[in-house]
Amino acid sequence: MIAPAESHPTDSATRTILIVDDDRSVADTFARMLKLEGFTVATALSAEAGLELADNVRPHAIILDMRMPITNGLQFLRTIRARPHLVDVPVAIVTGDYFLPDPIQNELKALGAALRFKPLWLEDLIALAKTLVTE
Repeated sequence: MIAPAESHPTDSATRTILIVDDDRSVADTFARMLKLEGFTVATALSAEAGLELADNVRPHAIILDMRMPITNGLQFLRTIRARPHLVDVPVAIVTGDYFLPDPIQNELKALGAALRFKPLWLEDLIALAKTLVTE
């Protein structure tokens, strides 16, 4: 499932953020909060839809859930880092799993992803988004 990107013209320097999370309530909440801050937001409810949307939208940043069926956040990250047009897109992995094994955390870092933990409060989400789009 793919929701089309929507713009919110409150900021002339609007940046597009792609949210990839299989939990619709999380994706919708993140999208609403970011739109209120003037970001353009695209959402995908699966990694597969997120990859397709990333190819089409070319987002300025991606906020990505770690635990998703079929293709998890790490596999998604590996895939986009192998695509020349997406290799430099800043990515933040958001997870409720506080006990990620060190090799996974190390690989996320090596692939250039920031790691944040749920719950992600409004102020934290906005700060994360602003940091990602200025990288």
